[in-house]
Amino acid sequence: MSILQASSLQESIGILSTGIYLPDMHMSSSDISKVSGIPQDVIEHKMGITRKPVPGPDDHTCEMGIRAAREALRKANFDPLDIDLVIYIGEEHKEYPVWTAALKLQEEIGAKNAWGFDVALRCGTTIMALKVAKSMMLSDPQIRTVLLAGGYRNVDLIDYDNPRTRFMFNLAAGGGAILLQKGYRENQLLESHLITDGSFSEDVVVRAGGTKRPMTSEALEQRLNFLDVPNPEGMKQRLETKSMDNFLRSIRECVAKSGYSEKDIGYLGILHMKKSAHDYVLRELGLKQEQSIYLHEYGHIGQIDQILSLELGIQQGKIKGGDLVVLVSAGIGYAWGATALKWG
Repeated sequence: MSILQASSLQESIGILSTGIYLPDMHMSSSDISKVSGIPQDVIEHKMGITRKPVPGPDDHTCEMGIRAAREALRKANFDPLDIDLVIYIGEEHKEYPVWTAALKLQEEIGAKNAWGFDVALRCGTTIMALKVAKSMMLSDPQIRTVLLAGGYRNVDLIDYDNPRTRFMFNLAAGGGAILLQKGYRENQLLESHLITDGSFSEDVVVRAGGTKRPMTSEALEQRLNFLDVPNPEGMKQRLETKSMDNFLRSIRECVAKSGYSEKDIGYLGILHMKKSAHDYVLRELGLKQEQSIYLHEYGHIGQIDQILSLELGIQQGKIKGGDLVVLVSAGIGYAWGATALKWG
């Protein structure tokens, strides 16, 4: 046993439970084809989407996180009064602007003895929040149990008539939650590694609605309230030289920091991306297709993908006791991150 592994056992932080909420409504590959003009076979085989959940009238962002949190508490049979900290990991596109969603979440689940705050790193938020939560739990003796929860519906920000954003046509909707406890020896949270590159910070933006360009009727007419890529070719050229290297580096670094090697990985909980990129990552790590799940029926639910993949991996028997599980994501901005878990 390495020094890192021994230290992990002495101050173990484990996952008590997870929760997922998915809307009942879906867009099929045929639906996406009709609104975008992209052939259905391209959407299914290249973009890797057969269908994806989209929000119904009551599927608001924080609300989906609340529903996922309730599910996590139910599965753990856990009293919300025993939660010490609530961290909102959902998107900033939510019920109201300039609003702390963690406090609404805290109130709705009855975590009256907790305090809370929001964090954001786009689709890398869950990975970042796991690292933050672990650091806080280890440094503060009063923080024993932490709930991470939030929702995602950035699908609202997609204009299917804009070919510059077609790589984001997989955006979907849903909520997720993770309940962590200090001293819990099962499903141990090991180490994380994050990489950010601010040179991409303005490559993907919603042009109107901020201080630079307030939301006006003119902005709405020009459809500036959707995500856009001002210089798609420039971003693609710069990103291609870095993205996969940083993606793989975050995985290898988090595994090494946890006292393992990439050969020890049993399951990879990976965000939805085009199928060729998914397969490339598995090949580079020496993993088989059955050591991951391709989320073609879910699309990309942002930072919820890792929680969803973890739950699906357990349900399908792909994650077993003793497995080294790695959760990995990447987000616009640009950020790459991975977290290792020792399951069981």
